[in-house]
Amino acid sequence: MDKFAQAGYGQRDIGFGERPALLMVDFQLGFTDASNPLGRSDHVQQAVDNTATLLAACKAHDIPAASCAVSWGGPDEMVYWKIDSLYDGSFYHGHPCTEIDPRIREEGYVFEFIKTAPSIFYETPLKPWLVKHCIDTTIITGCTTSGCVRASIVDSFSAGFRTIVPADCCGDQDAQAHDNNLQDVGRRYADVVDLQFVLDHLNSNHH
Repeated sequence: MDKFAQAGYGQRDIGFGERPALLMVDFQLGFTDASNPLGRSDHVQQAVDNTATLLAACKAHDIPAASCAVSWGGPDEMVYWKIDSLYDGSFYHGHPCTEIDPRIREEGYVFEFIKTAPSIFYETPLKPWLVKHCIDTTIITGCTTSGCVRASIVDSFSAGFRTIVPADCCGDQDAQAHDNNLQDVGRRYADVVDLQFVLDHLNSNHH
């Protein structure tokens, strides 16, 4: 038994509420297309494919879905990122790297918007949209797990949502960082599950 468990961390499951929504964080070509240095992770590719499966299931059960990409008008709009490749223009509005990966695009169904900070919640249109749809549970997917996904999980928790994270629908540059961060949030803020667990829940509870 690890020291966190001995201290009482992770001893409750949160579970799903009545009204889930699927949130997809930064599955944009800058992170999913190998022409960009940030887009060469097999781990992220697998996460996009799994999320496409989850998206289809959510659509079939009429569960709302939202997706964001990170993009800026230029360096003046950016805060102090430590990642060189964000400054080469590929994450500025209109660049192909800011386009959502076609595997998880569903026009007329997925609510898409731009964000400028790590979290999908931070100064974006997401919260009013969640309220409008009477959402009490977020299913968070995306990349990268240790960065924008983690920030989104913390904000979802902080805003009072039940937060469910299918681990195999999240990707990172490094599997170790992915595992460590999900272990962390799983002790405190979210139920870390897998794609099949979420699909089983949707199939048995949302007809």
